[in-house]
Amino acid sequence: MIVGGWLPGLVEAVVQSTSHARILQVRVPDWPGNLPGQHLDIRLTAEDGYQAERSYSIASSGAGTLVELAVDRVPDGEVSPYLVDDVLPGDALEVKGPLGNYFVWDPTDPSPVQLVAGGSGIVPLLAMARARSRRPEAAPFRLLYSVRSADDAMYRDELEQLRADGLDLTWAYTRRAPDAWAGTPGRLSASVLADAVWPVDRRALAFVCGPTGFVEAAADLLVQHGYDPARVRTERFGGLS
Repeated sequence: MIVGGWLPGLVEAVVQSTSHARILQVRVPDWPGNLPGQHLDIRLTAEDGYQAERSYSIASSGAGTLVELAVDRVPDGEVSPYLVDDVLPGDALEVKGPLGNYFVWDPTDPSPVQLVAGGSGIVPLLAMARARSRRPEAAPFRLLYSVRSADDAMYRDELEQLRADGLDLTWAYTRRAPDAWAGTPGRLSASVLADAVWPVDRRALAFVCGPTGFVEAAADLLVQHGYDPARVRTERFGGLS
């Protein structure tokens, strides 16, 4: 897929995902389609001409001109507060993409897939899980999703539906857990990860996405568990959104 210049887009729908995150459906007439795991850039232009650009993962994949994004508000950010608090259906956005060819899932790869998400890092991994659900003959998937609490989980209902459809899903909570959850809230640990991921002898391909600190810790835990570093792909984001 060839990336050109900035493309005009129009917000068609806005759905509240959590108290601090929104799902945006953006119609981009010239969108060329994208692979599961890719991202795009968004550019906002103020009335005085000031521009701000940020990258966001894409929750949708495949052909079509309707692009789905899910944005978590970053305090003091320049772009995410507008997208989470202010943008409305009918508003115009500029996008560039799709971008990134490393952090993508290839449906023809027979390797089992291990997904590890922290917070809004679920977005590109959801795109992969959605793509896999449309191909029942594809490789098996496992997802370990770490969130502060159940209320902070983006796409929670859809993930539970994907679990019913065959996704092996494990929740981890860092601050507050549901009463029925067996475990102690806290940072992702080696024992929690070991119980949730594919055994090393399955030669799984791992995708890890989330805040920088989480991604570095999770990737290190996977390697300590025995995963080949070359089979652990990471995508991380900081606090500039």
